[in-house]
Amino acid sequence: MPGLGAAAVDRRGVPVPDGLEGLRLDAAIARMFGLSRTAAAAVVDAGGATLDGTVRGRSDRVRGGSWLEVELPAARRPLTVEATPVAGLEIVHDDDDIVVVSKPPGVAAHPAPGYTGPTVVGALAAAGYRVSTSGAAERQGIVHRLDAGTSGVMVVAKSEHAYTVLKRAFREREVEKVYRALVQGHPDPLRGTVDAPIDRHPRRDGVFAVVAGGKPSVTHYDTEEAFRAASLLWVRLETGRTHQIRVHMAALRHPCVGDPLYGADPTLARHLGLSRQWLHAARLEFEHPADGRRVSFTSPDPADLAAALDILRAES
Repeated sequence: MPGLGAAAVDRRGVPVPDGLEGLRLDAAIARMFGLSRTAAAAVVDAGGATLDGTVRGRSDRVRGGSWLEVELPAARRPLTVEATPVAGLEIVHDDDDIVVVSKPPGVAAHPAPGYTGPTVVGALAAAGYRVSTSGAAERQGIVHRLDAGTSGVMVVAKSEHAYTVLKRAFREREVEKVYRALVQGHPDPLRGTVDAPIDRHPRRDGVFAVVAGGKPSVTHYDTEEAFRAASLLWVRLETGRTHQIRVHMAALRHPCVGDPLYGADPTLARHLGLSRQWLHAARLEFEHPADGRRVSFTSPDPADLAAALDILRAES
């Protein structure tokens, strides 16, 4: 197999999950092996991927059950899922196709390089849930994510059909995602839309920013309650970029309270007893993958966020 050189690669062969049927080869490799889309494309361009023994291009489509062999950079080590119970993770809904959870803060959706904390995937494994096998091994069943520091409602696919349907629904912006966010100051106007492209920050690792030529990103917000130093917003995402609400609120000069990564004043967070950003995924609405009926799931404000609001209300 041509490609990256015998001493520099980790060769692996696996069948393509049925849930990835029709996906581009580079996108399928990215999902199955936990690579970025750019890294996956580089593997394909180097001749490091075959389907059923034939070298393919990045835009070729995969078929479920095809045998995929890849040459990955040797430094890339597979992430593993630790089946570990997570205190505070609640099951909101469970059926044959999906499980909906309310995620506590301090929990990531799935394992990631450099992260050693608890995950939703690990918690579900510890509880005996079987989820879709589509996607990379460490993120099976995951069709969308919340930041580790963000609490709230998430849906995980249990069946391969649900994985395919929900991934498409999120991609086509057919899922309604509503958050509550406490931001510094008072947005003007009180209700508005931020339509600004987002991409990785050009100079800061792990940080995103409004960047010309970035991915289209649209956030709608509406002020629910105003306090002396902060405002409580309802936020609806039209797109789903990494850190989108945090980036867009910071771009308005109203960062989420408790979010120093994006410029929030740590003094206010300490005063409110917050150890993370005040951001909560409150509602998720979508068509159920089994029968197409519209379903909606909610998660109330967790105790730390509710306590912060109590302090602000008492001072107003």
